[in-house]
Amino acid sequence: MTAPGVEPPAPPDQRTRTGRWRDQLIAYGWLVLAWNLFWGEFTWGNLLGGLLTAGVVLLFFPLPPVTFHGRLRLWGLVVFGGRFVVELVRASVHVARIAVQPGYTPRSAIIGVRLRLPTDLNLALTAEVLSLVPGTLIIEVDRDAGMLYVHVLDVRGPTALAASRDQVRAVERRIVATIGSNAELRRLRTGPVDKEFP
Repeated sequence: MTAPGVEPPAPPDQRTRTGRWRDQLIAYGWLVLAWNLFWGEFTWGNLLGGLLTAGVVLLFFPLPPVTFHGRLRLWGLVVFGGRFVVELVRASVHVARIAVQPGYTPRSAIIGVRLRLPTDLNLALTAEVLSLVPGTLIIEVDRDAGMLYVHVLDVRGPTALAASRDQVRAVERRIVATIGSNAELRRLRTGPVDKEFP
């Protein structure tokens, strides 16, 4: 029984249906954004192509259900976007310097980083952002263990390896600060850091 003037909660099947539509819409938006980022520029043609391609992908190759319990935070989005642009420019300059520096042979490494929130959405978004930055490439994603295996360019010594792991965890923190729930934010701040994987 509900109080006068208060609407009863929606039935569970209706809430589930609404959640599925919301998750599909979020996936659609991310696919359109990824399409434009892959092309390297935002144009009307790329936007239209992304809208059509994302629609075809979701229609003929439906993604597994990915639950989203968070909410979009404007300040987190601003911080995420600003830091992403800074890291993109810095990494591009670094890779360009390596390419033109005569006689320099960069040393690479593959590191394993266990994310603190190993949800499908967090794994996918963190891997996507890391792959867009020059010098880092996702080699494998271990969904069961919540691990990302990342190929890192120009790594010299344990300090550089630790810095690369910190960079992956910083990307995860910024993503959760942008779209994570309050519970996920608390878990991210208080959760222990797992042992390192070389």
